Amino acid sequence: MTLPGLRDWVFSIKTFAGAMLAVWVALRLDLDRPYWAMATAYIVAQPLAGAMRSKAVYRFYGTLIGSIVTLALIPNLANAPELLTAAMALWIAVCIYFAVLDRTPRSYLFLLAGYSVALIGFPSVDTPGAMWGIALARVEEIAIGIACSTLVGTLVFPVPLGPALGARIDSWIRNAAALSVAVLSDGRGEARLPAARRRVAGDAVEIGMLASHLAYDTSNLQSATQPVELLRQRVLLLLPAISGIDDRLTTLRKNAGVTAGLTRVLERISGWIGALDTAGHEHAHGLRAEIAELEPAIDGASGWNAILLSGVLLRLRELVDLFHDIKALRGAIAAERPHAPRLALPEWETGRPGRHRDHAMALHSAVAAIVAIGLICAYWIAAGWPEGAGAAALGATGCAFFAAQDDPAPSLVSFTYAVVIALLLDAWLLFAVLPMVHEFETLVLAMAPPFLLIGALISMPSTARAAGPIAFIAATELALSSSYSADFAAYVNGAVAAIVGLGGVALLIRVIRSVGGEWSIGRLLRANRADIAAAAANPHPGHRLAFVSLMMDRLSLIVPRLAASTGEPDSMSIRAMADLRVGVNIIDLQHDAPRLGAPARHAVDAMLRDLAAHYRSAGQPPAPALLERIDAAIAEVTRCGDVDIRDTLLQLAGIRRGLFPARPAYAPSVRPDPAPGPHREAA
Repeated sequence: MTLPGLRDWVFSIKTFAGAMLAVWVALRLDLDRPYWAMATAYIVAQPLAGAMRSKAVYRFYGTLIGSIVTLALIPNLANAPELLTAAMALWIAVCIYFAVLDRTPRSYLFLLAGYSVALIGFPSVDTPGAMWGIALARVEEIAIGIACSTLVGTLVFPVPLGPALGARIDSWIRNAAALSVAVLSDGRGEARLPAARRRVAGDAVEIGMLASHLAYDTSNLQSATQPVELLRQRVLLLLPAISGIDDRLTTLRKNAGVTAGLTRVLERISGWIGALDTAGHEHAHGLRAEIAELEPAIDGASGWNAILLSGVLLRLRELVDLFHDIKALRGAIAAERPHAPRLALPEWETGRPGRHRDHAMALHSAVAAIVAIGLICAYWIAAGWPEGAGAAALGATGCAFFAAQDDPAPSLVSFTYAVVIALLLDAWLLFAVLPMVHEFETLVLAMAPPFLLIGALISMPSTARAAGPIAFIAATELALSSSYSADFAAYVNGAVAAIVGLGGVALLIRVIRSVGGEWSIGRLLRANRADIAAAAANPHPGHRLAFVSLMMDRLSLIVPRLAASTGEPDSMSIRAMADLRVGVNIIDLQHDAPRLGAPARHAVDAMLRDLAAHYRSAGQPPAPALLERIDAAIAEVTRCGDVDIRDTLLQLAGIRRGLFPARPAYAPSVRPDPAPGPHREAA
């Protein structure tokens, strides 16, 4: 096990200092529950200043909303416990629903608004007249904990988010460059390509999460949110381009279609991409000129190798444009320049990215929370259990914490273990140490050893998930106040209620909510297929960046699940990338098809209908009849002598390669004269 380092101990000392300052302020203001302030200091503590301030803001507003809802529910429904339980469970479920949908740090606001109602309301149902004072005290003490923790974290050795984000972006770009060079090389590193694709796609999630905290950061990168998002979009667009290049180069190499000129261009691009510090516009312009020199004439007389070569060159130009922008944006971020760099991609490539929202999973989590909370409260009411409020409050909190997971039960069990450790620690402090404490200074000395160790463990990624719950549960259940009033019997009863509440929720969630990672992978892949089917059926499918980013967002959700899957992760990721390429080509084909002649347009429409039907099916392999439809569409397009068919042929070739990579090459039967026309880049 790795021991905490200097940075971990510094973070722990800062967090403990913020927590003790919060307790001191709460005691000076004669507030009833200073332990709420202490627990909050540990909850909002984050090693990076921007993430800490972001979480602090969301926690305050979430607590405020939860307190307002509690004030609306408890006094009005206190005489109808069944109705009150239903109303509180429904509110918590609604908050869980929106938190699962959000998938950004902002989801913490929804979670707080939900389980704050449980933490404030359930223990207070017997004293509705005191509800205003309890809710106000909760908001005041949460605000004190937030202010003290944020103040210490900001002023004492702050760790800005900007440098950490910059280092993470550099690593991400190096991974993307290594993947690109491996694809452009002469078949080297093919075994590593699927894993590299998954790594680059997975990194996008972490970059996006870190960037979402930038507005709260203390570094000069605070205003770099837009360049970081533009950079993220470029890397997302990079993956389907690399996948398309890889597919076509593999086929050309098998067919001896890689010429000496193409090999030379591939080597030049590889060298330029590998030299990440070379970002001049002139280099990119020169590479585009070399690519243009290799461009074959594409018409009805073109062979399959010529079509594939033109497709490779098209995507090589796109690759050069993307890396030009990636280097320029990274340079602007690193130099912290206020002005936007010169970018190669047109403005329409910078649209708003798509994000997957799983309404079914969110609803599933919400319904499971209603059932679990309702059953625990039903037992509490029916049995007249005095400590049932504590069980219901902690059970609802557990439901909220892990609602976004496929199977929350293991995390709930781990959370229960953390609660047991925290309760044992509190028992030692309450009945062996604190009776000898009579001044605030000695209280700090008594609390320092265990909480400093826990704080150091929170700073370490390998132990943070276990240490975090121990810290805030220990601070909450310790119930510090201005005078010592611990009662052993009451403490034991409360501890048993907490364990029973969490254990009961874990059991109920395992029965009614848990799903496997492969089930979620299947749902995400089916969602991708549904979007491809919709693009094929809709003549106006929308923006391709939104489509690509949505598909890549789902792939980033699939990646961590593939690691634990018993299936074949490489084949799944390869299939997902092939579907992505097909979808992009369908979108571009929908935009270009209206300019074709009537016979070609009808053939393309018939092919798109069959494509939509295929992607609506339950993941079955494409039927041979679909290949015939694609080939018929290609044949009709080659007969269009009055329009430029290059882009359309490349799109049809991309669809054919994505669905039937192992089938023999298309053999043209009609060879009309080529028609001149402007070339427009397609995906």
